[in-house]
Amino acid sequence: MSRAQQPSRRTVLTAAAAGAAAAVAGTTTSAAEAAQRTDDDPAQARPIDYHAWTTYHEWRLGAAQGVRAVAGARPGVVIGTPAGRTDYTDPHTGTTATWEYAVWTAPVHVLTAPATEVVASWNAHTPAGTWLQVELQGTYSDGTATPWYVMGRWAAGDQDIKRTSVDGQGDGKSAISTDTFAIDDAGTGLRLTSYRLRLTLYRKPGTDLTPTVWRLGAMGSDIPDRFTVPASVPGLARELIVPRYSQEIHKGQYPQYDNGGEAWCSPTSSQMIIEYWGGRLTPEQLAWVDPSYADPQVDHAARFTYDYQYEGCGNWPFNAAYAATFDGIQGVVIRLASLTDLETLIGAGIPAMTSQSFLKTELTGAGYGTSGHLMTVIGFTADGDVIANDPASPSDDAVRRVYPRREFENIWLRTKRYNASGKVVSGTGGVCYLYFPAHPTLHQRKALAAVGVC
Repeated sequence: MSRAQQPSRRTVLTAAAAGAAAAVAGTTTSAAEAAQRTDDDPAQARPIDYHAWTTYHEWRLGAAQGVRAVAGARPGVVIGTPAGRTDYTDPHTGTTATWEYAVWTAPVHVLTAPATEVVASWNAHTPAGTWLQVELQGTYSDGTATPWYVMGRWAAGDQDIKRTSVDGQGDGKSAISTDTFAIDDAGTGLRLTSYRLRLTLYRKPGTDLTPTVWRLGAMGSDIPDRFTVPASVPGLARELIVPRYSQEIHKGQYPQYDNGGEAWCSPTSSQMIIEYWGGRLTPEQLAWVDPSYADPQVDHAARFTYDYQYEGCGNWPFNAAYAATFDGIQGVVIRLASLTDLETLIGAGIPAMTSQSFLKTELTGAGYGTSGHLMTVIGFTADGDVIANDPASPSDDAVRRVYPRREFENIWLRTKRYNASGKVVSGTGGVCYLYFPAHPTLHQRKALAAVGVC
C-alpha cells in the first residue's frame, strides 16, 4: 500500500473541497443530502471536466515560442528553434546546468463545472539530455488569477534531472500539494472557472535532441461532500486477464525509492496494466536490478515513477507519464463518477487503477487498512462484486481478490471518512488512472468518451 502509516498528502485538500456543492449556493448541505442530490440530478452526477490537447490542429492552436507541431500517427509538439537558454539548479542534486528551452502555452480552457481541484497529466518521450515542465494558471470565480503553478518537472530517466513536484506554492486562495491544485477553503464558494497549461521543453545546448509531447491535459473537479454514496446497480459480469504482481515481495528492495516495496502500490498496479497492453521492458533496461529479485519490472517501475520531492512513487501524473513511455500506450489521471463508469470501461476491455483509503473493517477480505492505496480493477462477478488485482498481497498468486461491491464503491467514491482515531479525514472521490491504447478501437473510444476522456 502507499505510505499507509502516514497522513495522505490530500487530507487537507480534499477536506477543503468536501463542502463544495453546498458552498456555491451559500448554504450548508449534509453528506446525505449532497449524495441524494447527486443521485437525482444528472447535471450534478459528473462534476468532472477532463480536457486534453492531442491532435495536430490542437497543437497548432497554442502559443508557440520555439516549438513546432508535428503531424503523423501520434501528433505532438517538439523543440523547433529554441526560444533561449536558462540555468536550472536541481534541488535534489545541487547541480546547476544550462539548458535550451522552448515553450508551448495552451489556449484558455473554460471548465464545464467550476472546480475545487485540478490535476494535470501528460504523455511524452524525453530522450537522454531532455526534460519538460508543466505549469498551470487559472482564473478564479472572483475574476482574479492564480500565479503560474509548477505541476511537475519530469523526465523518463533520472540521469539529467531528478523528476520532481514542487512544494511551497500558494497565493492565499489556492495551493499545490504534490500533483494537485486545490482551493484553500471551498466553503467560501471560491472556484477555479478556467485554466491554461504551459509546457516548457528543455534540451542540452547545441544538440538536436527534443522531447516530444503527445498528450497534455488536466482534470478539474468539484466533488460534493459525502461520507457515503448511493448504491449502484450491477450491470456487467466480465473479468479481464491482467498480469498479477505483489508489491509485498519487494519489501526492503531499493529503499531509496520510498522505503522499498511496502509502499509500491502505485507502480506495481501501473506495471500490471502496462503489461496487459503489451508493454515490456528489455533485459538491457532491467540490467540494473539485482538478478535475484523476482518481477524486476516492478522495481524498475518504482524507480522511474519516483518523485524526489514527495519521496514516493505515488505521484499520480508521474505514473501516467511512465505508462506512456511504452510504445502504443496512453495514460491519464481522471476521476470517475460511479462503478457504472468502471463497468463501461471493463466492458470495452479497459482495466483501471483506483485510489482509495479505508479502515481494515471497511473492506471485507482486504485484511489491512490504509490511508492511501492503489489497486487494479479487472472485472465484476455475476453478483456485481469487484474483481481487483490488489498488490498489497503476500504473493503474486494471491493478488486476485473479490471485494463486496457496496463496500468498494463507497471507500473509493467518498470524499470524507473517519480514521482509526475517529478523526474526519479525506477520501479520494473516485480518482483513477486510465491506461489505454494510443489508437483505441471504436468500442474503446466510445467507452472512454462515456467516462469523460477525450
